[in-house]
Amino acid sequence: MHRLYEDAAYDTSAWPTSHWRASLPAPPPAEPLHGLVKTDVAVIGAGYAGLNAALELAQRHGASVTVLEAGQPGWGASGRNGGFCCLGGAHLSHGKIVSRVGAGGARDFRDFQHRAIEHVADLLQEYSIDARQGPEGEVCIAHSPRALAGLKAEAAAVRTLYGEEAEILPGAELAERGLSGEGFCGALMTPVGFPIHPLAYAEGLARAAERAGAQVFGGSPVTGLVPEGEGWRLTTPGGVLLARRVLIATNGYSSEDLPPWIGGRTLPAQSAVLVTRPLSAAEKRAQGFTTPLMSYDSRNLLHYFRHLPDGRFLFGMRGGASAAPEAQRRNARRVHEEFARIFPAWAEIEATSEWFGFVCLTGSLAPYVGPVPGAPGLFATFGWHGNGVAPASLGGRLAGQLISGMPTAVPALMRQVPKRFPLPPLRRVWLRMGYVSRALRDGPLPPAKRV
Repeated sequence: MHRLYEDAAYDTSAWPTSHWRASLPAPPPAEPLHGLVKTDVAVIGAGYAGLNAALELAQRHGASVTVLEAGQPGWGASGRNGGFCCLGGAHLSHGKIVSRVGAGGARDFRDFQHRAIEHVADLLQEYSIDARQGPEGEVCIAHSPRALAGLKAEAAAVRTLYGEEAEILPGAELAERGLSGEGFCGALMTPVGFPIHPLAYAEGLARAAERAGAQVFGGSPVTGLVPEGEGWRLTTPGGVLLARRVLIATNGYSSEDLPPWIGGRTLPAQSAVLVTRPLSAAEKRAQGFTTPLMSYDSRNLLHYFRHLPDGRFLFGMRGGASAAPEAQRRNARRVHEEFARIFPAWAEIEATSEWFGFVCLTGSLAPYVGPVPGAPGLFATFGWHGNGVAPASLGGRLAGQLISGMPTAVPALMRQVPKRFPLPPLRRVWLRMGYVSRALRDGPLPPAKRV
C-alpha cells in the first residue's frame, strides 16, 4: 500500500483519542477476514459511503456483500469528524458549478445535497440510531466586513439559482442571537442540516448493514486488488475475497495503488478538533456564544464549532501537512491558540480530548460516484471536501444502486471523473503553499487577549 502521509496517520492499532470514542461504549470488534470468501460485491471502507452502499445492496437488492475495513467501522473520517450533517460536498463556487454542468446541473447537485441530509435523517429514524444532537440549521459567520459582503452575495446567488432563502444577520444582531466571538461581523443562517454524533451514526450503520445480511470485517486492510475471471481478487493479511464487483470507498484514507487509477486524484488534508470540558451556563454567557446551531466562519482556512448536548464545546479547524508527531504537536498548539483568540472568555477552559483526521479533496474539487474507467466491475465514491456526513451517505447509496445495475440519477457534476493533481508527488508541497496563500487572503486572526 502506498499513501501520501506518514505511517502514523494510518495506524489502525488504536482508536484516535476523540470525544466520540470516549463517549460511547465500544462495540465488539469486527473480526478480520480469514481464508477464502466469495461474495457478489466487495466494499473497501466501512465509513458512511461504504456502509450505505452495503446496506443498499444487501437490504434492497438481495446481494451478498462483504465490507473490508483496515481498522474498525467508523475508524476513519466517519468516526472523527465534527458531526455536521449539512449542505456541501464540493469545493466550487455556484458559478463554477454552473460553468461545468449548466444551471440545470447545478440545481441537480443542490437537490442532491438536500436529499442527502434527508437521507441521513431517515436512516437515523428507520434504524433507531441515537445520533442526532441538535436543532436544524447552520450558521456561517463573517470574519470581516469584506466576508460579510461575500455572504450577502452568496445569499443572493442561492436565491436566484435555487429559489432558496437564507437570512443575513448584521453584526449588531449577533449578540442577541448568541453568536458573539472576536472579529465576528455578521452571519448567514441556512435553515437546513443538523448536528450528529458521527461515530454513533457510523456504528449504527454497521449494525444495520450486518442485520441486512452484509458481512463486515475489521482489521482487514486490502493489500492487493487484481482482476480474476469475471470479477476481482482482493487480498488481506488474513485471507482472500473473490468478488464480482468492488466499490472503493476509502476517501481521504485511500491507498495510491488500490487501484492505481486513484493515484494522484485525491489530496487528503488535515482537520484538527478539540472538545472542552462541560461549560456552565455562566461561562457560556460570559463569552456570548450560546447558539445550539452548527457554526463555522468564512475563512478559507475555516474554523467550525458547536455546543454538544452535555455542555462541552467542539472547535475544529483546517491546517497541517504532516502527520509526524512533532508536526501534530505544533498543529495542536495552533488549534488551542486560535480557539483562545476567537473565544477569549474560554481561553483557559480545559480541553478533554483532541484529535485529527483527513478530509479529501479531488483534482476537480468535486466528489465522484461511478465506475473506474477501464476496469469492468470496479466502482469508486470519494471526495467530499470536508462535508461528508450527508453527501457521502447518499453517495454511497447511489453507488450501491449503480453496482446493482438499476437506473440511477447521479448528478452530472459527480459523474465527471476527477482529474489528477499536477505533479502528484508534490501534493503536500502544494498544500503547504495553499495554506500560506489562503491565510494571507483571510487576513490576521483577532489579537490574543484574556478576559
